[in-house]
Amino acid sequence: MAMPTEPVLPEAGPAVDILAVAPSDRPAEWTAERLFSRVARLPGSGEDLVRRAYEFSRSAHSGQRRVSGEEYIVHPVAVAGILAEIELDAPTIAAGLLHDVVEDTSVTLADLTAAFGPEIAALVDGATKLERLTARTRAEVQAENFRKMFLAMARDIRVVLIKLADRLHNMRTLGHLDPVRQRRMSEETLEIFAPLAHRLGIFRFKWELEDLALRYIDPEAYYDLARRISQRRHERERYTQVLIAELGARLAEVDISADISGRAKHFYSIYQKMYQQGKDISQIYDLVAVRVIVETIKDCYGVLGVVHTVWKPLPGRFKDFIAMPKSNMYQSLHTTVIPPEGEPFEIQIRTREMHRTAEYGIAAHWTYKEGGRTDRDFDRKLSWLREILDWQRELKDAREFMESLKIDMFADEVFVFTPGGDVFELPAGSTPIDFAYRVHTEVGNHCAGAKINGRIAPLETRLQNGDIVEILTGASHGPSPDWLSIVRTGVAKNRIRQWLKKERRDEALRLGRESLERECRRQGCDPAEMLRAERLSEAAARFSFPDVEDLLAAVGFGGASAAQVVGRVREMQRRRQAAAGAMEAAGAVLELPVGGAPSAPPTMVDAVRVKGERNVLVRFSRCCHPVPGDPIMGYVTRGRGVSIHHPDCPNLQNHREEPGRVIDVSWDSVHAAAYPVEIEITGYDRPGLLSDITQIVAEGRHNILFASARGGTRAGQALIDVVMEVRDLEEFLVVRRKILRVRDVLSAERTVRSKSRGLRALGGPR
Repeated sequence: MAMPTEPVLPEAGPAVDILAVAPSDRPAEWTAERLFSRVARLPGSGEDLVRRAYEFSRSAHSGQRRVSGEEYIVHPVAVAGILAEIELDAPTIAAGLLHDVVEDTSVTLADLTAAFGPEIAALVDGATKLERLTARTRAEVQAENFRKMFLAMARDIRVVLIKLADRLHNMRTLGHLDPVRQRRMSEETLEIFAPLAHRLGIFRFKWELEDLALRYIDPEAYYDLARRISQRRHERERYTQVLIAELGARLAEVDISADISGRAKHFYSIYQKMYQQGKDISQIYDLVAVRVIVETIKDCYGVLGVVHTVWKPLPGRFKDFIAMPKSNMYQSLHTTVIPPEGEPFEIQIRTREMHRTAEYGIAAHWTYKEGGRTDRDFDRKLSWLREILDWQRELKDAREFMESLKIDMFADEVFVFTPGGDVFELPAGSTPIDFAYRVHTEVGNHCAGAKINGRIAPLETRLQNGDIVEILTGASHGPSPDWLSIVRTGVAKNRIRQWLKKERRDEALRLGRESLERECRRQGCDPAEMLRAERLSEAAARFSFPDVEDLLAAVGFGGASAAQVVGRVREMQRRRQAAAGAMEAAGAVLELPVGGAPSAPPTMVDAVRVKGERNVLVRFSRCCHPVPGDPIMGYVTRGRGVSIHHPDCPNLQNHREEPGRVIDVSWDSVHAAAYPVEIEITGYDRPGLLSDITQIVAEGRHNILFASARGGTRAGQALIDVVMEVRDLEEFLVVRRKILRVRDVLSAERTVRSKSRGLRALGGPR
């Protein structure tokens, strides 16, 4: 069982009042009763379900404690409380209470399904780490777990909301772990979880995850920043209140009702600008932002006009995210202005609905709490995720999956336009080729050049916000291998690789067939006859290729030898001819008239009686191979005596209605003669299977007239046909039992070969 890893924040560090400078107050601890009270106020309530989930989780985690010494149930309750804060539905909150029971207790997914139904079980399963993988590095295991989470997230976005709430509480209570684990979890949070919260638009998760991670990754810088901000806190608060009062008065004059408040920029954002961009704290204009919340979009632009009338806007610092929303659904107007006396400051203007979306992101648009009603707008907002993950499923390597996902989901965005005015969002650093593939795969595959803002530009040009991009295409153009080092997005890289692979495969198929034809002529055989489809198909199975195309491609790429393939086809043809000759010879002997030619084996003379009479011309059929001990019937042929068949033989069934032609026959006695019998064996394909079977047959001193094997059939199974000689049915049954004891053999049945040459199981005793 994995030991929980989430305790309380440490008090180490310089003597700075973190609460005075942090962007918000320390969150209150969640208790069960506080959770139930919060759930009772949500639409649809579901308090009974949440209470039942709490009791189930508390019982399952009974006796478990966190590293801090607290009872483990504290963590699930806190996760459920965070989900309740963003007003998710009761099933999601219940899944938050249960999210660790499958991973950390003896409860199974089946137990959870039986107790709470498939919906909650699926949410818990999506949020549960994979069972420990053997022979994998920690990085590979981590990547596989994230891969599972993201694929589950594409099916139900609530999975990732549970994981984000789980990680947020883990980060809030990280202080009791050793420094190595603190740093590892913090780096993972900055690398995956905070960007994911940003991509989903959940700002209240994003800023807290980033600030908590920074505290453990670079504590010296964190506390230095806290000290420097703290020194100016009171001055900043007075300054902000003056600005708010002046703006409120001006808005009242034009009859715009608004809620105005000050917002301190969170630590990690300041840290990035100071320590990564080399800026001093005095150069950060949006250290304090004034947020204006109004009722309508019209009022947003009205407020903007008032702001720019009162204060001068800073050039290049205006952004309209209402007309062009971010991919995470964020909408707001941002402008930075300069008052006559004082520092530049940022003003954010949005409606109440926009503000709710900015805080809660995708959770603000959740539709499950409305009885499962579908919302096309909601689905559209998640289309970016599904598009990315659809092609990500093609990536077999989990680490490659994660690296590509970081680029496509977590990179900063640029917004570019088509000449028609359609806007596309791409990761920062994208090129016209990335843009072409985002428009359509065929546009990317036939991209011949690009115009950016009306001028021809190299394909490796990095796109900037607001660029108008036109892709020039040509039917004869295709992707170049060099593009792989130019493009930024995983979608483009995947499509380019697919094209190159297909083009190379088509060329390899042509070269492979030409090589086989040349080799056939070199060995003195007719290519048209030797390379017939059925023969190549059998050769592909012998060389363990799924189909003929894979065999030809392997020859073309040089992965298989044309000489070996042609040699194997010729060898299989020789064996078939030899087996057919042996079986024909056996049949010819059995057709000899009883008491006739002296070359007839004496042991066969009294083998069969026809209506009780001996010395009747008989022949044993080669379709069902009856042996002494089998029930038999006779069929009167024209000029070839009586043909002996098993009663279940399909060839005999076809003639049962012919009057007088089907007659009774019987075995006279058991003799020392050997009779051919055909057996079909199935088993799991592995090296040496055919050898083990033939060895069993040889140990019983049974002659093998023919043997063939085909691999790569149904679910990795092999199919083996053997024609061997036995003296009677009992001897055959002994051999069959020995074959069934061979490792990986699944079945062994006698078969008949009808006139259509298809194999069918033989009825009667086995």
